Amino acid sequence: DWSSDVCSSDLQLAKVIGSLVSTQKSPSLIGKKLLLVQLVNADGKHPDEDRLREEVAVDSVGAGEGETVLICRGASARWVFGEPNEAIDLAVVAIVDTVTVNSTLVQP
Repeated sequence: DWSSDVCSSDLQLAKVIGSLVSTQKSPSLIGKKLLLVQLVNADGKHPDEDRLREEVAVDSVGAGEGETVLICRGASARWVFGEPNEAIDLAVVAIVDTVTVNSTLVQP
């Protein structure tokens, strides 16, 4: 599994809720797709409604709005992209097809 080799930090589930367009940005973000994501549990629900927040992630897999994805953070996120990459702190590294917990499909 390539994502576990690249991302030494914990992978987390997130839902893509939108995208961003920025005309003025760090050179390391030029040509990269920016997505708005929110963390979710395995069942697709948000883990803590009181602390619900959006985060900006750089897409490496062609994810789109409404999809459940895997994200990684920090230096691990920068390893996903070639140089320059200094402005990258959160990366989408996989699109989730299904989630199964205890042999039960919880998310198609």
